[in-house]
Amino acid sequence: MFTFEIIIVLVVLVLAITLFATEVLSVDVVALIIMVTLIVSGVITPTEGVSGFSNSATVTVASMFILSAALFKSGAVVGLGNKLAGLFQYNFWVAIIATMVTVGVVSAFINNTPVVAIFIPILAGAAAKSNHSLGKMLMPLSYASMFGGVCTLIGTSTNILVSGIAAENGLEPFSMFEMSKMGLIFFFVGITYMMLIGIHLIPKRENGGDLVKKFGMGAYLTEIILLENAPSVGKTIKDSPLKKLLDIDILEVKRDKVQYFMPGERMVLEKGDILKVRCDLQKIRELKEREGIALKSDAKFGASNLENEEVTLVEAVIAPNSEFEGKTVKEISFRQKYGATVLAIRHRGEIMREKVANTVLRSGDTLLIEAHKDKLDFLRQLQLHGRNTFLIVSEVGIPKFKKEKIALVVGAIAGIIVLASLNVLPIMVAALMGCVFLILTGCISMEESYKAIDWKVIFLLAGAMSLGVALDRSGAAKLISDFLIDIVGIWGPVAILSVLYLITSILTETMSNNASAVLLAPIAIAAAVTLGVDARPFLMAITFAASSSFMTPIGYQTNTMIYGTGNYKFMDFVKVGTPLNIIFWIIATFMIPVFFPF
Repeated sequence: MFTFEIIIVLVVLVLAITLFATEVLSVDVVALIIMVTLIVSGVITPTEGVSGFSNSATVTVASMFILSAALFKSGAVVGLGNKLAGLFQYNFWVAIIATMVTVGVVSAFINNTPVVAIFIPILAGAAAKSNHSLGKMLMPLSYASMFGGVCTLIGTSTNILVSGIAAENGLEPFSMFEMSKMGLIFFFVGITYMMLIGIHLIPKRENGGDLVKKFGMGAYLTEIILLENAPSVGKTIKDSPLKKLLDIDILEVKRDKVQYFMPGERMVLEKGDILKVRCDLQKIRELKEREGIALKSDAKFGASNLENEEVTLVEAVIAPNSEFEGKTVKEISFRQKYGATVLAIRHRGEIMREKVANTVLRSGDTLLIEAHKDKLDFLRQLQLHGRNTFLIVSEVGIPKFKKEKIALVVGAIAGIIVLASLNVLPIMVAALMGCVFLILTGCISMEESYKAIDWKVIFLLAGAMSLGVALDRSGAAKLISDFLIDIVGIWGPVAILSVLYLITSILTETMSNNASAVLLAPIAIAAAVTLGVDARPFLMAITFAASSSFMTPIGYQTNTMIYGTGNYKFMDFVKVGTPLNIIFWIIATFMIPVFFPF
């Protein structure tokens, strides 16, 4: 029976899935819309609406962000990464399997995003030295981090979240290693698939050692001479017609044998100035007569033309939930703030070379940057400021770590695992204690801790939890579960488990994995109650499926991070990830009931 509350909840559910999938609005904004709508409509109380913020799962997830950031800052994984990188010069297959196993093991105990962030520049350097395809390294890297994440409770925020939902519904929360047996099967099968099939399906593309060539900038870089009648003569760079009409970036000014690298906007242009510029060359040819400029050379530029003793080219990836997300290069004042110029942007497989300053940045975007060499240390250290602003993909992009803090950070994380595993303390309390210890010992500051927390995820969890409460309270979860049982219930609970896994897997490819898990967990619990079986197998199916996103570059943060850097196409993920998703689905259908009986 459709009541007013059920109708409201179902409408909000459809709206939430649509907005999460289309990314028309930020996930945290969508979460707040969900929360406010459900409270105002009276489906849930204000207290129930904001209860997600104080949920033990939300607090634990926030704590794990801080712990992961502290581990990243210590550089604990860098030594391992550098040793593994050296193996690629001797044997690619030994190196790649060693890398996948190492990344998987580490990702079982900390957030996998910083793990992948550490390994991207390391593998980029290894690819350049060994002449192997970077694309054949990065996708296995991302997938391995997901294989490891499903092996323990703290491997991903999704595991902690579903465990918290179970506890809220009167069920036993997941223990630290309860998922390990099933997780290790996925781990072994996943690595075997990648070694025997997956890596061979990844197209071998050039690493693009010459970044100018890699970003196709040859037709967008040239030198022009300002003639006497040029309207820009006597004007500042900021006010010159060149800047306003051509979307031009002046990278260098040569005047009387003196070179001015990355001149400021207030520099006044003079006749005879030779300008090295980034712009559409065709536009320059069309406007050269009117603008009083002459092309000095039609020769195409390479990286060697842009790099010298003062400036260099670097490639950088916008990190997930970076402060740059949703802003343009112009709004960030990138050149003024960082002493660097963004020449091009690779966005979702497409290279943007025009109107770069006004292009809205998204996580996973790869930037081609020309930077002052004396600014590189500053740019490197940005990677350590809590959640990354961006990640420099080059050997020079590895920041200076606090290696003297490695023992403290590793000890703290090990202590949390032991205390939670032996049930000495709840995981939330143990994680909070670990955070306090790391702050007091100087491994991470309070300011860095605030920045380390992915607040979009926190708001997402709180908003999605309010929808989960509404699904349960209104009876919508039971309605949906009854519909599911009517369709496949005739084949028993295993069929329902299989369908729940499949639905979660499909949703996770298009929207947040945490959102997928929160939306389906109440339905899984309602189905278990109706059937009179244990809900744990259903919840495990949702948990594993939500953390196994292989088919798209946008379904999981680590896939997004490697998308541009690996020079992948969208279909590369579909081709490699689809068989893996199907294999995991079949394994889950038959093996989850073995480890988690109904």
